Amino acid sequence: MDDLGDLVGLRLLAVLATYRQNGTVLLSPVWHEWRDGGFQVVTGSRDVKAAHLRRDPRASIVVCEHSPPYRGVELRGRAQLVTAGVDDAMQRIASRYLGRQAGAAYAQRASDDLLIRLEPGDLRAWDFADEP
Repeated sequence: MDDLGDLVGLRLLAVLATYRQNGTVLLSPVWHEWRDGGFQVVTGSRDVKAAHLRRDPRASIVVCEHSPPYRGVELRGRAQLVTAGVDDAMQRIASRYLGRQAGAAYAQRASDDLLIRLEPGDLRAWDFADEP
């Protein structure tokens, strides 16, 4: 992760993959933060992503740039569903994507009450800065 510089600190949407009951993949664009060596995503406890992860904790998340040098990271592992610290995480993440004032307003009215935490399991990173 250190080789990717500021990639996980940029305001890029991530794509979170969870598994439906029939085994197919649900891809969800999500706001995220990289904190304490893992990705964190805030969602609602009744959200379909949470339901998928309660049944099958396998998940993947991808964050990548859409312009050169096209840096990116994919993390695959087992998600943890956490209720502690959700409000603080929501405030940080919303402020990161919307700015301090709009982020605070969003966090106050959001009903999200669950933190999805993905810590490194299988990590794949890429950076095409040296490519022609």
